[in-house]
Amino acid sequence: MIKDRVLGAWETWTSSLAERFRGTRRDAGAGFVEYAGLMILIAGIFVAIDSLGLDGLISGAVLDAISNVIGG
Repeated sequence: MIKDRVLGAWETWTSSLAERFRGTRRDAGAGFVEYAGLMILIAGIFVAIDSLGLDGLISGAVLDAISNVIGG
């Protein structure tokens, strides 16, 4: 009973996955949309860091960490 349900779910998932890669429901534009969303997110982080004035604090912390690691 459970084995049949799991096997049926597996067959449904694999056929759906294969159809997305090769078939009519192909996610052709998803890569560009995801890339654009990631770039917007990164730009938002940079704007937030700059507007809050955290850029000097972050660079100072990174320089201190590097100095601690190399012993300088």
